[in-house]
Amino acid sequence: MKPINSQARSKGTFPKCIWMQADVVSRKNCRIDYHCIGCRFDQIMKTVARENAALKESGRRPDGRKAKIVSWKDKLRSLPLAKRPCIHHLKGRIEFRTCTHEYHCGSCEFDQYFHDQFFVHAVINPVYVLNIKGFQIPQGYYFHRGHTWVRMEEGNLVKVGLDDFVLRLLGPLDRIKTPLMGKEVKQGRAEIYISRGNHQVRMLSPVSGVVTAINTKLRDAGRLANQHPYTKGWVMAVQADRLRQDLKHLMIKQETASFIEQQVEKLHQIIEDSVGPLSADGGYFGDDIFGSLPGVEWEKLVNTFLCV
Repeated sequence: MKPINSQARSKGTFPKCIWMQADVVSRKNCRIDYHCIGCRFDQIMKTVARENAALKESGRRPDGRKAKIVSWKDKLRSLPLAKRPCIHHLKGRIEFRTCTHEYHCGSCEFDQYFHDQFFVHAVINPVYVLNIKGFQIPQGYYFHRGHTWVRMEEGNLVKVGLDDFVLRLLGPLDRIKTPLMGKEVKQGRAEIYISRGNHQVRMLSPVSGVVTAINTKLRDAGRLANQHPYTKGWVMAVQADRLRQDLKHLMIKQETASFIEQQVEKLHQIIEDSVGPLSADGGYFGDDIFGSLPGVEWEKLVNTFLCV
């Protein structure tokens, strides 16, 4: 299942915004691949549409340039049923398909099927990656201080994984386990189980919600996460029921970079305290910090970096 808009985007053109497709606005392109939850234009339009709807319900008429703005869903609901496009067609993911659920996607079986088949299995390479003292931080990802990350997929569906810092800190993992599909997870609660030999630790979930998919490959080959921390090494998909609130407690962009810099300084200090001063060669840490430093205990690393 390949996005039908991918060829246009690869040529540097951008598809039409949903508000334009619904004929609410005359011209607006989408430059963020329909990640509407982070789109300021979408937020403003929804606010104006709600205000106009409230005025009409009270018997008053909206005025000014914004008077004609209505919800894109309401605009499309006014079309005959056979002409109402599915949200995934609007976003260029599939050929034309009608919406049969009045744009209430939460109760749509096809919407659930689409998430399972497309977003869970799709591998999207980060567009831009920051190098923070040798550790990788991709653009557009949100990070928890417990060294887990969140990537938006569609609506309130997100993917969750472990960041490059903790994976290299603890080295190649044997297995990574999460709650089963349908189970509830909570932001800041120990939900992700990782192990290496006789060493183990539980990591914190960066969001709250219900698990909709798990990366079963990690149960017996946790090192896949070490090899591809931000793509194939994703840990679980979560339907985040309070995503906006959860994002307020996560880091992004420069805040994440500053946090990783602080973590690297802590790591230097721990190593110097345990095995002596580091040679000032200007090099970066390797991919198995714990395994290459026998003088540093697993518990020390876990208590310092994962007990937030």
